[in-house]
Amino acid sequence: MPGDALNVTTSTLSLTVADVDASREFFCTHLGYQVGMAADGFASLTRGDAAADLVLLRRGTEVLPPEQRDRQATGLIFALTVTGIEAEEERLRGAGAPITMPLREEPWGERLFQLTDPNGIVVQLVEWVTPEEPVQSEEPVQSEEPEEPEEPEGPEAPVPAMHVIAPAAENVTESPNARMTGLAAPSRGSTELSTWTVAMEAGRTGPEHSVSREQVWTVTAGVLEVTCDGRTEKIAAGRTVVLPPDVLRRVHAPQAAEAHVAMRADGVASVPGVDGTRTLPWAQ
Repeated sequence: MPGDALNVTTSTLSLTVADVDASREFFCTHLGYQVGMAADGFASLTRGDAAADLVLLRRGTEVLPPEQRDRQATGLIFALTVTGIEAEEERLRGAGAPITMPLREEPWGERLFQLTDPNGIVVQLVEWVTPEEPVQSEEPVQSEEPEEPEEPEGPEAPVPAMHVIAPAAENVTESPNARMTGLAAPSRGSTELSTWTVAMEAGRTGPEHSVSREQVWTVTAGVLEVTCDGRTEKIAAGRTVVLPPDVLRRVHAPQAAEAHVAMRADGVASVPGVDGTRTLPWAQ
């Protein structure tokens, strides 16, 4: 091996969470991890097999770079490839584990289900199915009288495929004021609508702008102050605000907040004093 080649002896995933103890208990109880080291706001977990080791860090700890201290692990999926996935799901259900996506099989041969830990970390258990080779007879068998093909009763329109979309790190856009995680979009299976989540830290304010399409915001955590056409409303968690198209708006987070947004997929934004329009990358 060349002297400058990378020599990896183990792999570790470091996750910033609000409650280290809750995540540590989840991984140790349900997924067989053991505590290697622990301190206030810190835990190192290992399984001793092919699974990546985990480091849990409390949000705000000084070991993190200043610009990352208040961020929490989100928008990622921690995937573990296992064998006997039906038995694993049955075991975890029996243990009361928080299964947030039941066992399913994708057309490409991936069987999976998901759990979500108390800090919102998504863990996906996966088993790959080997496709069976089609059995062919050595000599084709033909009927004495070929059957006439049945005529279709009417034109058959293609049936749209269902798409299940999970948040992914590559669909996250960070701005100085918010973090947008793209969900449904034309690039991810939808044709008419785009949806995404918005996370804002306390005190952050988005720029004044307008959007060419109606938007529907549902606040899922915290409170947002939304100013639209000169009117300001406080939207608490569980409430929804409909923002009309082509009207100036501004969003402010007096406290940390999250929201789910839906819009027609072709909407674009305009900023006062700036020529042209801007696409919304997370909605494309």
